[in-house]
Amino acid sequence: MKSFIWAFAFSIFPTILYAQVGSIINLGVVKSKYASGYNVDVWLPANYSASKQYAVIYMHDGQMLFDSTTTWNKQAWMVQNVVANLMAENKIVPAIIIAIHNNGQSRHADYTPQIPFKKLKRQQQTAMYHDTTAYGNNVFANFKVNSDNYLKFLVNELKPLIDKRFSTYTDKSQTIIMGSSMGGLISLYAICQYPEIFGKAACMSTHWPLVFKTDNNPFPDAMLQYLIGKLPQPESHMLYFDMGTMGIDSLYESTQIQVDALCIDIGYNSNNFMSVVFEGADHNEKAWHKRLHIPLQFLLKP
Repeated sequence: MKSFIWAFAFSIFPTILYAQVGSIINLGVVKSKYASGYNVDVWLPANYSASKQYAVIYMHDGQMLFDSTTTWNKQAWMVQNVVANLMAENKIVPAIIIAIHNNGQSRHADYTPQIPFKKLKRQQQTAMYHDTTAYGNNVFANFKVNSDNYLKFLVNELKPLIDKRFSTYTDKSQTIIMGSSMGGLISLYAICQYPEIFGKAACMSTHWPLVFKTDNNPFPDAMLQYLIGKLPQPESHMLYFDMGTMGIDSLYESTQIQVDALCIDIGYNSNNFMSVVFEGADHNEKAWHKRLHIPLQFLLKP
């Protein structure tokens, strides 16, 4: 494969956890009328000041972001180190991170783009609901797709809470949504569904197949059809995509090329769009950590 770059109810007294740089405030489980609620961490830089305003990076799979000693695979993005270093070097604008934990078994259901999934035929949906991972576990763990409610939680409940409590820029140009794998897929869906809220999205190792096979898989085509007419306007939005070539990432090339073409066709260029292949990169937190500075510098350039 050739590498390519297109040139064109939280607790009243939250727990404070200290990262290597800055501080992490755990808001506990933020309750929701749309879903079961989600545990949320907020990372603030060491020099955070209420007299300044900060861009906001909303990230999925929050429990995988800061501390490798607490994750299931003993890996983490270490995103706080990357953001702090880039800020110190004036390579990105000042920002805070909102880390929304996934809810374990409901993760796949929460992160599956609901509209394109519902466009599948009933038997196709059923087949996907019964699909399994390489380890023989049910992909959806018997949960139904619920991403529209997950996004309502983010937009209608979490973002107003964050903007009220912290010193943030509230406009879309300073509101970024980011994730990897299924987190990349839901980030793209979020900016398409709420282009007035999210101005920028970073979709890393986007899990286009939804399940773990590509043969006779109708979802990538359904997602592509959804994106036609739903991609946010390039005049006011920025998109970043990437992928590796090893492990699960090896399943992504065909769909990613088609998504890139859709973006270019509607007017995205080097000022607001980037899609990169990292040869030899695998599908894990260590890989995403190594290249995290690239989307951050692209989307948050001073």
